[in-house]
Amino acid sequence: MSEQEDGERRTKLVKAGVAVGIGSAAIVAALLYASKVKKPKRGGEKAD
Repeated sequence: MSEQEDGERRTKLVKAGVAVGIGSAAIVAALLYASKVKKPKRGGEKAD
């Protein structure tokens, strides 16, 4: 394998790793947001 091919392969792997990292962070952020925003229960609020 030439140095150029090795460099191109490394670049592709780095880009893939960055994409996976960004995707994972987006999923974690979405889950945290969803857990903070509680949906009202279906029956509506109970009057005390």
